[in-house]
Amino acid sequence: MIFFLLMLTAISASAQSTARKFVLKNSSDGQSELTCYLPKNPSGRAVVDCPGGGYSHLAMDHEGHQWAEYFNKQGIAFFVLKYRMPKGNRNIPLSDAYQAMRTVRDSSAVWKINKEDVGIMGFSAGGHLASSISTHAEAAVRPDFSILFYPVISMDERISHKGSCVNFLGEERNTNKKLVEEWSNDKAVRPNLTPRAIILMSFDDKVVPPVTNGVAYYSAMSKAGNECTMHIYPTAGHGWGFRDAAHGFPYHDQMLNDLTCWLNRLPSK
Repeated sequence: MIFFLLMLTAISASAQSTARKFVLKNSSDGQSELTCYLPKNPSGRAVVDCPGGGYSHLAMDHEGHQWAEYFNKQGIAFFVLKYRMPKGNRNIPLSDAYQAMRTVRDSSAVWKINKEDVGIMGFSAGGHLASSISTHAEAAVRPDFSILFYPVISMDERISHKGSCVNFLGEERNTNKKLVEEWSNDKAVRPNLTPRAIILMSFDDKVVPPVTNGVAYYSAMSKAGNECTMHIYPTAGHGWGFRDAAHGFPYHDQMLNDLTCWLNRLPSK
């Protein structure tokens, strides 16, 4: 049984829109954690966030905690997942993401969350983890919507981010081509089951090629008849997260507006 430990001392939240911030242990070894930001005026919606880092490290700030106030202002509960690195064993981060989704739904009544309005968000390799949960998970832990920033989608290292492929699949990728295809998530989209998604990325991304990753997922979703929205910004490359114009992402305000409009159009359940 996975052991959860609620930190006895809750961390005080500085953001005016955040009512409570606390940390849960998300794995029995204590290495996976779920930082929870609960809004003052909950709408019932929740988002579980998977920061990126090539499955070798995690960009916990601009792809994680810095997003909390944005979501809490909209009444959305926000959860930042510190997932464990696979080191060739894909089941490690997958189990952490599954457990995070399960925790949010199991605690929905206490945290004033609608268990049928829980989404997942991911950046780069975290986008691969988020899209993996979206395409492979059973209903109990499958998200209701996905937010994917410059996501790694393909596990074919020839057309994707090699480090993410190597770290997620390990040496088995060299001898098991079916495994590569199975976890190339554009090939795992299921009609009426894979949740609606929004994809946001830059045209000039040289780290994760947009055409064979984000665009491929969009195409697969469209072909399956699933709702999917895509925004491609002209420049700024890879890894901008919550960074603004002063820190290298000139489309920050436009991106937030695009995302907010999409969130506002999501159906209430």
